[in-house]
Amino acid sequence: MAAIALKQGTLAQLPASVAVPAYARETLVPSIVHIGVGGFYRAHQAVYLDDLLALPGQQQWGYCGVGLLEHDAAMRDAMRAQDGLYTVVERSAAGDAARIVGCIGEYLYAPDDPQAVLEKLADAGTRIVSLTITEGGYYVNQGTGEFDADHPDIAYELAHPQAPRCSFGYLAAALALRHERGLAPFTIMSCDNLQNNGDVTRKMLLAFVALRDLELARWLATHCSFPNSMVDRITPATTDEHRALVRDSFGIVDAWPVVCEPFRQWVIEDEFPQGRPAWEKVGAQMTHDVLPYEKMKLRLLNASHQALCYIGMQLGYTFAHEAMGDAGIRALVRRMMDDEVTPLLDTVEGIDLAQYKDTLIERFSNPAVRDQLARIGTEGSARIPKFILPSVREALARGGAITLLAFTVACWFRYLEGHDERGREMPLSDPYAARLRELALHGGADATALLSLRQLFGDLSDTPAFTQAVGSSLASLYELGARAALEQVVA
Repeated sequence: MAAIALKQGTLAQLPASVAVPAYARETLVPSIVHIGVGGFYRAHQAVYLDDLLALPGQQQWGYCGVGLLEHDAAMRDAMRAQDGLYTVVERSAAGDAARIVGCIGEYLYAPDDPQAVLEKLADAGTRIVSLTITEGGYYVNQGTGEFDADHPDIAYELAHPQAPRCSFGYLAAALALRHERGLAPFTIMSCDNLQNNGDVTRKMLLAFVALRDLELARWLATHCSFPNSMVDRITPATTDEHRALVRDSFGIVDAWPVVCEPFRQWVIEDEFPQGRPAWEKVGAQMTHDVLPYEKMKLRLLNASHQALCYIGMQLGYTFAHEAMGDAGIRALVRRMMDDEVTPLLDTVEGIDLAQYKDTLIERFSNPAVRDQLARIGTEGSARIPKFILPSVREALARGGAITLLAFTVACWFRYLEGHDERGREMPLSDPYAARLRELALHGGADATALLSLRQLFGDLSDTPAFTQAVGSSLASLYELGARAALEQVVA
């Protein structure tokens, strides 16, 4: 039987094993605009809303997806050709389970029609704007924690306030329109991996807006809500292998399916003055204090991802489960969590930390997900300061150990050189790629040049306990090789 092209009109033809939307899509009101329609959002926040829409009386909620970047054109084409539908495949040792998600009723591609995006954001019916724009999209100077007003994106936005390109530019322009029209601001909800992501969004966006319109910034500070949230689901980047899986196993032709693990978690601060979906009905946890959950997840899961990916690529591995099959890497991850991070964590209501860490090891080791190390290692200049350095600072303040945390930073430095020990290229995707590569090549086994990047390391650049630990590990990686340096640090 030939595979079926995914569209609204072909849903009834799909195999019975594939779950399809159990609601009338044409009745949905796209009252949530999501900026950054990537794999994680489609496997996480969109799935929660898809579950909720299957319950009665929820049709006032739906998503309008927005792509701002030139490379979002491929997602635009896939979304429009498939009527906003796509396949989610959960992969585990028990097998693969597929479903069709239908909660994205509209998709706008800003380079095609920037005014349409602005009008959608400024529309009275838009109640929430959610974001997955990656850690680098918030323009934080990692060394100071303040807004990076010198970033080239920001220089452009300030010079062209009526022709925005980045998310902050669009948000500011749309909120200015709402202010002029007497409309309340929408709630802005970050769903990126940042501790206190709502607070960070508020601080950075208000700093940006103040540079272009101080009165608007004051209005937002008084009336706009920025709830914190914690999100979790391992979601590898979509590949042709995933497209073939969906076609061959489920009989569906899908230009952009998404594959993920079965586990998902969402903890949300309940601050939505314009209203919100009843996410708690489908497994999300609404709370007034997200911080303990965020800190646990960022410092255990996300930090461990950094620990395994850079050394894993140097040892020639491609996928996370392959790296976790390496006894040395497995020991690195487990001991960093147990010895250096766990002593810094507070009690988290409803969470058994020992069990949580066991679950992380199991999730990282899931061979069905095939999570790419190259994906995990993207934007290290944002992720190392967010996931590793907070634990370093806190451990140093308490007199705790940082050996394995420092080794992880050194592995990132070694990775920045661009090739593993066999000469195979290790792809570098980072907004500061050129500068980082230049410093890594110039410094080699000497970490001094990279450690001097105060916009990343701040006061740690002048902290001997940290710089010496990183420098020693980097020298070992170059002099002994990745395998021997790993064995030495976990001995």
